[in-house]
Amino acid sequence: MAIADDVFTSLEHGLEWQRDLYKELHRNPELSMEEHRTADRIEQELTGFGYQVQRIGGTGVVGVLENGSGRTVLSRADIDALPVTEATGLDYASENEGVMHACGHDLHIASLLGAAKLMAAHRDGWAGTHVALFQPGEETAAGAQAMVDDGLAAKLPKPDVAFGQHVMPFEVGTIGTTAGPILSAGDSLKVTVHGRGAHGSMPHNAVDPVVLAASIVLRLQTIVSRETKPGEFAVVTVGASNAGTKSNIIPDRAELLLNLRTYNAALRERIMASIERIVRGECAAAGSPREPEFEYYDQFPLTNNDAATTQKITAAFNEHFGGSQVFHAEPVTASEDFSRIPDAFGVPYTYWTVGSVPADMYRKAVENGTVSQDIPANHSPFFSPAIDPTLSIATQAQIVAALAYLAQ
Repeated sequence: MAIADDVFTSLEHGLEWQRDLYKELHRNPELSMEEHRTADRIEQELTGFGYQVQRIGGTGVVGVLENGSGRTVLSRADIDALPVTEATGLDYASENEGVMHACGHDLHIASLLGAAKLMAAHRDGWAGTHVALFQPGEETAAGAQAMVDDGLAAKLPKPDVAFGQHVMPFEVGTIGTTAGPILSAGDSLKVTVHGRGAHGSMPHNAVDPVVLAASIVLRLQTIVSRETKPGEFAVVTVGASNAGTKSNIIPDRAELLLNLRTYNAALRERIMASIERIVRGECAAAGSPREPEFEYYDQFPLTNNDAATTQKITAAFNEHFGGSQVFHAEPVTASEDFSRIPDAFGVPYTYWTVGSVPADMYRKAVENGTVSQDIPANHSPFFSPAIDPTLSIATQAQIVAALAYLAQ
């Protein structure tokens, strides 16, 4: 990597700009598919760096920097925030009431913009095309699909490879990579079952949907415990059960909200079929007067890292950061829609994680066995990545990955 030394020297000198940008983004979070100010800010920076910029998928922003013949690399950052009230007490805490960058997407933006700025400033040491893609709506699984539906694959040069990264609540300065599944597929499902309402004192006149929903909840537990092969990963969670408005009225319907997580497409389909079979069977047993209704939403694809790409990027990370900083990451049960972007082009990808917790804090929590209690995780109102050196490490990772394919 001929330009590595110059690039990373420039990075350290330019970090104050990135820190200020990160804090600005953190103060001004915007919800999924409403990231208008954020998109404007990203476009302003990319244009200043010399990238050709276009909006795709509403608030999605893509910058393309062509630098002679060679391969094309696409790096993606998500840009949306969450409906969370911040409780960090930071002096740059959210100024948008009830909205917070509680998942680190502000750091993703700042690190990819930092990488883009340095790639543009050091064109003499690489050749090809660098695509910096800023995706809206990751938290609702809407953004990547919106970009694809808006003609993403036709509007951009086809990449040879695509990258994604995410800050996570483990030791700062470390990077986790893995081939194969790294994030689970995720599906949410609303199930509506129907009964027959009656006065609470006359249950013999009713088909009670509350009892029916309770039976379904209990039976659903057997999908993982009795229908899934031991050792295979699956989660079926009933997150909400809603029925009725008053103690002496038997309602005429009940709603269940479910969440599913899997690493295997065939298992995912089997679980969905099992849920529908169980619900229909319990409805028939209860004498439900109408067929149940199933509404799938917030569906996230599996993030399944290409083995050869992951091996190449892991080797580049080991060379740059040193083997002690790069580790084999276990698959995470959270979900992402990133893979829809490389899948739209039909190209391989890899997705890695970046630590964000001060080393002494993290190691103490590990020693005490209190990581889950003492370390605020993504989506927590207390989530606050350590700016240094997380921002630098995340920026370096984007540059190292790009140069693994583009360096002369």
